[in-house]
Amino acid sequence: MSDTEVISTPSSLESRRHQFNPVLTAQEIKRLHRFGTVRQYARGVRILEAGHTCFGMLVTLKGTITICKYDGLGNSEFLTEHGPGEFTAEVSQLSGRPSLVNATAQDDVEVLEVSPENLRALVIAEAELGERIVRALILRRVGLLESEGGGLLLVAPPGNAALFHLQSFLRSNGYPYRILDPKSDEQAQALCEYYQPGPDDWPLVVCPDGVVKKNPSNAEVGYCIGLLPEIEDKLWDVVVVGAGPAGLATSVYAGSEGLSVLALEQRAYGGQAAASARIENYLGFPTGISGGALAGRAFVQAQKFGVEVAIPAPATRLLCDSWPLRVEIDGGQVVRAKSVVLASGARYKRPDLPNISEFEGRGIYFWASPIEAKLCKSEEVVLVGGGNSAGQAAVFLASHAAKVHMVIRGDGLKATMSTYLIDRIKAMPNIELHTHTEIVALEGNDDGLSRVTFRCKDTGEVDSCDVCRLFLFIGADPNTAWLADCGVEVDAQGFIRTGFDAIKDQCRAKMTLADAPQRAPLETSVPGVFAIGDVRSGSTKRVAAGVGEGAAVVSQIHAFLAQLPVTAP
Repeated sequence: MSDTEVISTPSSLESRRHQFNPVLTAQEIKRLHRFGTVRQYARGVRILEAGHTCFGMLVTLKGTITICKYDGLGNSEFLTEHGPGEFTAEVSQLSGRPSLVNATAQDDVEVLEVSPENLRALVIAEAELGERIVRALILRRVGLLESEGGGLLLVAPPGNAALFHLQSFLRSNGYPYRILDPKSDEQAQALCEYYQPGPDDWPLVVCPDGVVKKNPSNAEVGYCIGLLPEIEDKLWDVVVVGAGPAGLATSVYAGSEGLSVLALEQRAYGGQAAASARIENYLGFPTGISGGALAGRAFVQAQKFGVEVAIPAPATRLLCDSWPLRVEIDGGQVVRAKSVVLASGARYKRPDLPNISEFEGRGIYFWASPIEAKLCKSEEVVLVGGGNSAGQAAVFLASHAAKVHMVIRGDGLKATMSTYLIDRIKAMPNIELHTHTEIVALEGNDDGLSRVTFRCKDTGEVDSCDVCRLFLFIGADPNTAWLADCGVEVDAQGFIRTGFDAIKDQCRAKMTLADAPQRAPLETSVPGVFAIGDVRSGSTKRVAAGVGEGAAVVSQIHAFLAQLPVTAP
């Protein structure tokens, strides 16, 4: 998760065992009593059940608790024991998600039970102790990810496109899973014999509670693992649409200042930034940090401050004809908000090729994570794009692929890419830059993509390359089509106007500026609706800029909320 950059192997995780499983002193436990309730459990009692039990933290006072990985097929594997002074929890418990492990009383035990709400209060009130606890929670999730233990079981033949998409969804959200091949695994074979999956039923997904689903949607998987909770029917102070860097920054700052915050994300926290293999110009990280690691830290931070994050929960309509504002989510649920922050980012652009959708997930990719890197090991690959994201992906892929063909329509990278990345690309012997070039055709078969055809714009010369992996980083269009019913002002390219720019047409119709409507710098044409990050017209398309806008918008939200009537519902 957030420490995946630092902890890349089980041996390095072992070297931080003291952080992974700290022992609290008697004095520290005494301070924790005000956050919990003392309970007793008899020997053999199952205190926590994987996939079912939602809890905060259990601090062992007397006796020993056995912790085991457990999956929906009944496989159990010993992980560790928690004796006096040790605690049971991992990062899911900050938001009260279902347990990923079984916990059983090895003998008669006494524990201090801390609810999720009190766990969050604890890590904030007890700063030094809270830091140690949160670090342990994160490291434990990293351990589960590395050992492929607990979580989901995915059953599908190798190379299945739906399996790949689900893997990407789970990995992007830091959730553990294990893949079973029905050709070689006995349990997978038995499962297939019982459920008789057809060609469109892969993968079979075994949830932690034992429920089996055939080729489920991301939303179904989200409900299965607790990423998509039952959203409380209440009036939220802030609903943030999008959990990229800008949306997460808003969530963290608003949550830390006591506002009730709901963040809606359509696929995975971190947005497009999470796909960056390494960000080297983000302030405070002199050696760089991956987009996934940065996003993971922000995601945990948001949960620490009580933000409710729902994934996947695509917003489909913004309704602003009455107050409170309402956001409709895919599936029909409507949430009410005093204010809404639009941090919905942008959608990946696709070349105008007739058969491109045929190969998505089967040779065509819009990000470059370790999953894709393994697929193209020792192969030649093609990458299209000349921005920073494309440069980061090219450098990352070059450390795995035999060769990276980098294709751009312009005459160079200087106008679109940071200098340090250009220098890095020049220094990589297996990256070849093709300028004034565009892709004109894709070929493949049932196994996926097999050939890409290029054309030189200057000479008209056509050339083909036999490759199975094509990575597209050609920019994105603003994700604003769902705002049509609300009438939020956008510019000619569809990006959201804010501040004076959002109301300048109305201002021209007024005799004096004093008569014109007033808007905060990040407020849209609709009062109480704000826009930040890549979706905002005129924004700087950088992670740091999005985070800055996410922090800045919170003070403007406070000012807006202060103007609302005290009797507002």
